[in-house]
Amino acid sequence: MTQVFYSSTLFGATTLAAAMDAGRFGPHDGRRVLLVSNNAAIPEITPSLDEAPGFSALRPRFDEVWSWNEIVAPLHPSDWKARVIEVPMLSRLLRSHLSLGDGPGELIVESIAVPPARTVAGLIRDCPITVYSDGLMSYGPTRDPLPLEISGRITRLLHLDLVPELTPLLLREVGVAPDPLPDAAFQAVLDDFPVPDDLWGEAVILGQYLSALDIVTPQEEMDLHAAMLRALVARGHRSVLFKPHPAAGRGHARHLRGVAAELGVELSVAGETVPAEVCFQALRPKLVVGCFSTALMTARRLFGLPVATMGCDIVLERLTPYENSNRVPVTIVDAAVPRLAPDGTITEPHAVDLPALVEAVGFCMQSQYYPDLREVAARYIETHGAQARYFKNRRLASVGLVKPAPAPKSALGRLRRALTR
Repeated sequence: MTQVFYSSTLFGATTLAAAMDAGRFGPHDGRRVLLVSNNAAIPEITPSLDEAPGFSALRPRFDEVWSWNEIVAPLHPSDWKARVIEVPMLSRLLRSHLSLGDGPGELIVESIAVPPARTVAGLIRDCPITVYSDGLMSYGPTRDPLPLEISGRITRLLHLDLVPELTPLLLREVGVAPDPLPDAAFQAVLDDFPVPDDLWGEAVILGQYLSALDIVTPQEEMDLHAAMLRALVARGHRSVLFKPHPAAGRGHARHLRGVAAELGVELSVAGETVPAEVCFQALRPKLVVGCFSTALMTARRLFGLPVATMGCDIVLERLTPYENSNRVPVTIVDAAVPRLAPDGTITEPHAVDLPALVEAVGFCMQSQYYPDLREVAARYIETHGAQARYFKNRRLASVGLVKPAPAPKSALGRLRRALTR
């Protein structure tokens, strides 16, 4: 049986390898084809996951590796999708290009709700689909509704059990059962990754790509990294490793080096293709700080490292629309991870019913697809109030959890005048 795997990140490919080693895809007695996609804003200047040094540890698990970017070039993989009238023809062309015959026995993809994964699933048809999640987004609702042709083929959701008290919301609306992967399998895959010689630092700062997502400005993101560095120095750390996000570019590292020079602290920068988990495993840092990166949870769950967050309040305030798929990840980190203050102090989060909070937020994000969560959400709001940090009054009103605020008198007056004309 031929199995087609799709991945856009080295972390995702590592998750696939862990699932293979844990026996989730059966014995390797058929072709295993990996489709690699580089979804960076400018993929031409950003290394693809199969170009990362760590991919050499994963490559033997696959018989063939193909570039989705090359297949759809010159179009960007995150933007292109086949028109309905083109699907039969392009489906035949893709099967021919990959030598799939009548089609594979199984298709395995990440981020099923959006291109490129949704595009691939629409073209590689008539086979079961396994969805795997490579981060905290699995705990949030499905971003966009899926056509029955795709949702009806999904048989399971594989995910890392990064927050054991939570059960993924992803694909729950179409009856897909989550299947957590063993921590040991993921860690065993990491053991085979090469460790760069220039990794050092007693604390780690995790970069993200918040400005690329239009959550903050580039300057605000650089200021956030600088604030993290100053807070670490205030705690007495004299050597820090900055792990930039692979898709974030190099400007953040250059800016942070200047701040480090002003503070008199040693700063090293990990290569953009080096997984954060390799840094954790090699350095065993005293503290890992970030905004809402999934790596905060892998550091704590898989390596038992102290972690702290900074900047979640800004993200929660700025994140739009409310159903933005980053909302649940930032809510989880904000509610469950200690907060690092600019003066270096760390404050434990307030006690919270995390499963109820996540399900309440998930209901408010996609109430039409998760009506069974209304009671949970209503009970949480009744018990804890409409916490402005996690809920917006207009959204709560739109899903019927609170009464709409009365319109201003001036607005009512204009409406009455308009109606009587």
